[in-house]
Amino acid sequence: MDKKFDFTLVDEILDRYGCAESAMIAILQDIQEHYRYLPREIFPHLAKRIGVGEAQIYGVATFYENFSLEPEGKYVFKVCDGTACHVRKSIPILERLRSDLGLREGQTTTDDGNFTVATVSCLGACGLAPVLTVNNKVYPAMTPDKASELIQSLKKELEDAEK
Repeated sequence: MDKKFDFTLVDEILDRYGCAESAMIAILQDIQEHYRYLPREIFPHLAKRIGVGEAQIYGVATFYENFSLEPEGKYVFKVCDGTACHVRKSIPILERLRSDLGLREGQTTTDDGNFTVATVSCLGACGLAPVLTVNNKVYPAMTPDKASELIQSLKKELEDAEK
């Protein structure tokens, strides 16, 4: 039996924005910040409270790359594969991240839920290529070895937080 979704936090966020359609992006951002993704259960609830169609909210959530409909890790790597980054070898960086984190083909989030790896079309930092972000912090002039070092430092952060 599925556990019933608790809409308390969602309702608090909606109340903060006054259920305004014009605040839909901010509402979705706040929900995603809490859950680390947009749970499917929220769409009918939001549609009813905001007074718009579910498809409209889903359309906003799928249009913007920053929204995710799948759970993401505590650390979200976004590897740029735009022209400048691709030419400067972003794919070997992506492959190293996937290898070091033990991600299988088609898998984007580690089994422990700590790391997500995705590609994006452009991060708007072409002069820093190849570039990746971790939770929106930019890491310029990346190499596969630097990516491995970054993973190790983040794993250490996780270990230290558990102590």
